[in-house]
Amino acid sequence: MTKHLERDLDHLKRELLSLGALVEDATNKAITALVHRRADLADEVRNGDDTIDAHELEIEEDCLKLLALHHPMATDLRFIVSVMKVNNDLERMGDLAVNIADRAFDMASAPPAVPPGDLLTMAERVRVMVRESLDSLVNRDCDLARKVVRDDEDVDAMHKRMFKLLEEQMMREPQSVALGIQTISASRHLERIADLATNIAEDVVFMVDGEVIRHTR
Repeated sequence: MTKHLERDLDHLKRELLSLGALVEDATNKAITALVHRRADLADEVRNGDDTIDAHELEIEEDCLKLLALHHPMATDLRFIVSVMKVNNDLERMGDLAVNIADRAFDMASAPPAVPPGDLLTMAERVRVMVRESLDSLVNRDCDLARKVVRDDEDVDAMHKRMFKLLEEQMMREPQSVALGIQTISASRHLERIADLATNIAEDVVFMVDGEVIRHTR
C-alpha cells in the first residue's frame, strides 16, 4: 500500500465514523423526542437530515476517487466497496430516524402510550449496534461484527414485545389506538435501523473472512 493510499483510506475511515456519529445522534434525539414528547428535538432531527445526506454524497465521491486514482487491489478494494455499501446503509438509517422524528412531532401533544423504558431500552441497544458495526468495519473485527448479528435477534424480540404490549393496550383503551399505531411505527423503524447495522456487520465478516452469513441466520 502506498503512503498516499494509506492516507486516503484513513481519511475515508474518519469520514465514515463521522457520518455514523451523526446517524447515531439523530436516532438518539428522535427516540428522546418520541418518548418525552419533545417537538423541538424532532425538528432538530428533521433539519439535520440534509447534513447526513451531504456526508453520504461526499463519502461516495471519495470512494470513487480512490478507485480511479489508486486502482486498489485485494483487501483495500474490498474495504472501499464495503464502505460504499455501508455509506448507503447509514444514509437509510438517517432517513429512518427522520421517520421516527415525524412520529414524535405528530405525538408531541399526547400523553405517553407506553412506559418510556421500553422504547429507551430498545433504542439504546440499536445505538450500540450502529456504533459496534462501524467499529467492526474500521478495525476489521469479525468477532465484534458477529456480536452485532447476534444482537439483532434481541432487538427483534423487543419489537415483538412492544407490539404485543401496545396491541393489548389498544384493545383495553380504544382511545389510545391512534397513538399506539404511531408508537408501533416508531418501534418498527428502530428494528429496521438494527437490520441495517446487521447488514454492515455481515459485510465485515465477508470482507475479512470471505464468509457469507447473510442467509444463514
